[in-house]
Parts: sequence; structure tokens; C-alpha cells
Amino acid sequence: MEGKMKSLIISSIFCLLITTGFSTNTSASEEHEKFLKNLPVKGMVTMIDLGRKTCTQCKMMAPILEKLEKEYRGKATIVFINLLEDPEQQYVYRLKALPTQIFFNPEGKEVYRHVGFMSEKDIVAQLKKMGVE
Repeated sequence: MEGKMKSLIISSIFCLLITTGFSTNTSASEEHEKFLKNLPVKGMVTMIDLGRKTCTQCKMMAPILEKLEKEYRGKATIVFINLLEDPEQQYVYRLKALPTQIFFNPEGKEVYRHVGFMSEKDIVAQLKKMGVE
């Protein structure tokens, strides 16, 4: 009887661990979906750069976006959406070419759209124009 009980407990723990592992993956996917649905961020200027990690101009912009995201954290939201991972976003944002940068005011209204490579200087100028220092 004791052997059966130990076996049952071990099996239960194993099943629980497997289930938890799968729910963690689902949870990460759900969190990503929730994140995308909450863009643009209400109450904050948001810049969304949409492209593909394989596109030359997108690769050139990656370090710029990474730097600005850190620099403006808490003042503006700067996000890159990789369309290889989230292809449906090209329809959500009505894209015509890549990369595309879209700037939203704190109310979530699109105020500026740029297609192609956008320099750090130009991104900073647009953020300043929108009141972000």
C-alpha cells in the first residue's frame, strides 16, 4: 500500500510539473498577445517600428531603437514588432512598405508615420515635437 501511495504521489507531482511547464509557454504567448493589444500605450507617447529582423534597414535601426528605448524609458514607449513573428500586425497597422515607424500621442491617436530607415536624430526630433524630452 505504501509503495502504491508513493507511486501515486510521484505521478501526481510529475503531471503537475508537466502541466505547469505547458501553461508557462501558453502564458508567455498570452502575455505577448496582451502586450500587442495594449499598443499604443495610453497616457504615453508611443513609437512602433514595424519590420523584419532580416530586412537591412531594420537591422540598421535595431541598435538605435535599443538605445532610445532605454534612454526614453518612462517618458515614451519605443517598440519593435518583428513581422516574421507577428505577420497579422501588418494588417492591423495598414502597412505599405517596411520598415514603418508610427508615432502615437498619449491619447493613442496616430500623429506621424514614416516609411524606410529613420535615423536616431530624426526619431529624437519627432519625439521632441510631440513633447518628449
